[in-house]
Amino acid sequence: MINVENVSKSFTLHNQGAAVIPVMAEANLQVAAGECVALVGASGAGKSTLMRMIYGNYLAASGRIMIGDVDVAQAEPREILQLRRHVLGYVSQFLRVVPRVSTLDVVAEPLLATGTDRDAAHARAKTLLANLNIPERLWALSPTTFSGGEQQRVNIARGFAYDYPAMLLDEPTASLDAANREVVLQMIEAAKARGAAIIGIFHDDAARARVCDKEIDVTGFTPQAAA
Repeated sequence: MINVENVSKSFTLHNQGAAVIPVMAEANLQVAAGECVALVGASGAGKSTLMRMIYGNYLAASGRIMIGDVDVAQAEPREILQLRRHVLGYVSQFLRVVPRVSTLDVVAEPLLATGTDRDAAHARAKTLLANLNIPERLWALSPTTFSGGEQQRVNIARGFAYDYPAMLLDEPTASLDAANREVVLQMIEAAKARGAAIIGIFHDDAARARVCDKEIDVTGFTPQAAA
């Protein structure tokens, strides 16, 4: 479902004489349907960079990033938008939403964008918010006013609202209490059971051991290692 083939990436520092900094070379990984793969490596090794390339936020310098039959490294912006709407979900560490939009609509948005009936989308959003222990009295409010932990759980609810065939998870259990951590791990297990291909960054060793089928050390994709 997800195939990364010989991908490289460099950054150009325009404020430092256009210096080019190579950050990744010959990155390769495959994730099958129903499989969860963890990206591991020291801070700064390139875990987030690789994930952002897979999502299309960063443009790869070379190689292929296949999500199903779409090469993200070569796709047009409209193709990437369609891919994100129907195929590739992303749970980031930070909630970014339009102010004044209710929490219920924030979580329901991925379903509404794919044509789900509004009542059905809201019913799904309510179930997720309740499971993640977001009090019902907050559902009509903008999540921009919430605590960091509440925002994280809203972000998780939105990321799991639609049944994406492929998912990217960036620290989904970070800073969660034991009860909510368990809920999220069960959500990941359910996504795997329905066949989702998942790539995640997990600094929680126990969570990684529980839900991930294998680990990929991105340190091996540094230009020095690939040389």
